[in-house]
Amino acid sequence: MPAKPRILVLGSSNTDLVVFCERLPHPGETVLGGQFHTFGGGKGANQAVAAARAGGEVMFLGAHGADSFGAEAKARLSKEGIDVSYFQCLQGA
Repeated sequence: MPAKPRILVLGSSNTDLVVFCERLPHPGETVLGGQFHTFGGGKGANQAVAAARAGGEVMFLGAHGADSFGAEAKARLSKEGIDVSYFQCLQGA
């Protein structure tokens, strides 16, 4: 059986903040938001997750802010089996 491919991903990671509303507002109009959700994203992070789910041994190289969104992003990637040793926290980012 062939060894797992080793993949290094260097790229972005972000957290998408999504609010659902009943309809799109007209120009100049304000509508109330409904449900609020957060989702992991970023081109690099998405590719790292896809590679890990496809069976690769993946390491993610990138940076995140020193806030709850950064900590959650790192935890999400780690939960997918991705090595986050080089996904570094940047103070003041």
